[in-house]
Amino acid sequence: MENEPRPEHRWLQQLVGSWQCRGEGAGPPGEPPWTFEAQETVLALGDCWIVGEGRGLMPDGSPALTQLTLGFDPARERFVGCFVGSMMTNLWVYEGSLDETRRVLTLRTEGPDMATGRTAAFEDIHELVDDDNRVLRSVMQRPDGSWVEVMRAHYRRRAGS
Repeated sequence: MENEPRPEHRWLQQLVGSWQCRGEGAGPPGEPPWTFEAQETVLALGDCWIVGEGRGLMPDGSPALTQLTLGFDPARERFVGCFVGSMMTNLWVYEGSLDETRRVLTLRTEGPDMATGRTAAFEDIHELVDDDNRVLRSVMQRPDGSWVEVMRAHYRRRAGS
């Protein structure tokens, strides 16, 4: 099997390290957003994949554990991966691409719309601000075709990682 790293694989390696995260998610209609703090450790799985493990607390104080796997599939010319969390039963399967600046990775997926119970299109948008800061925005497509932000998280690289 060919596994010669390409520029896209090297792009993912920028995420390797230990990160402190603060964010907020959209609450139910009429309620304020919920906030969260977490830590994420991203490891290289060889030269072609990364695996991120997140740990934090849900608004009710219960543990929140997440796992993200990302790579690049040269045959499809797309970033691919998946995301799971202890607080959900959905497996988020990703496919995406970098923008022209090579600072923003947009991953498209489908998942549950908590308001309607139906399946909706989502995009998880990873922006590299600089070597030590990044932002993750999760947006969902409404039934009318418009997009709404459902979560935003700011990551800061922890010293020494």
